[in-house]
Amino acid sequence: MPNISVTHSDSGLVRVVVQRREEVSPHIIRVTFGGADLERFEYKGFDQWFRLAIPIRGDASLHKMPTKFGIGGYLKYLTLPKGTRPVIRNYTIRQFRENPAEMDVDFVVHGTDGYAGPWAASVEPGTEAAFIDQGCGWNPVDADRSLIVADESGMPAALGILRDMPRDARGTAIIETFDERDQQFVNAPDGVNVRWVVRGGDEEPGAAALPALKEEEIGSDLYAFAVGESGLATGARRYLVGECGVPKANVTFSGYWKLGKAAPS
Repeated sequence: MPNISVTHSDSGLVRVVVQRREEVSPHIIRVTFGGADLERFEYKGFDQWFRLAIPIRGDASLHKMPTKFGIGGYLKYLTLPKGTRPVIRNYTIRQFRENPAEMDVDFVVHGTDGYAGPWAASVEPGTEAAFIDQGCGWNPVDADRSLIVADESGMPAALGILRDMPRDARGTAIIETFDERDQQFVNAPDGVNVRWVVRGGDEEPGAAALPALKEEEIGSDLYAFAVGESGLATGARRYLVGECGVPKANVTFSGYWKLGKAAPS
């Protein structure tokens, strides 16, 4: 089971408005959200993630969303009519700016597959959405080095962590994409080696990242963070704990999505 942390923030449901969208690379669409309600949101950086509510028939159903997404909130969400209730997807904040508050979110787009990607590719400024803050999964223990393993869905988390981690940090980040043109600028500490790897178009996520991981010299004095497709995240954890002797408590991992299966909505 994934062990990434979930924080039910006091900010509750935050209503936002699309300000603009931008194609930052062939398969990444960046949507910028703003609005008065975003001013009360507490930004923490790193891999801060949230549950995004995307309306499917106008924005009326957004008013009926729960303010938290624990068991009770999820049950309340399920009581909304299935044909009108918002689609829920999990995303990471790519950048946040103040005065006025704006939040960038990167969506991976695979043509018309899925719901959130096509929505991001066509959404117009003025469209309303909402989100529930769920905190940060990055929760390092005291260790000599850090390790990050991610695919393109985990890229915003990896890049946010590299941007915000201490400048004297040491370690390695392995970030896999299926198109090298989707790679982005990295603001990483000098002591962290960032390795971009590209898998083949017909290969499953992890096909490049997991072999790259096995090329690294791994010591037990390590904190690791592995996110992305479920097989990549669990495969990285299995290797680190089972073959490298890294303590289980030193590995944070989460499958953001599962091959062949959409996220719950």
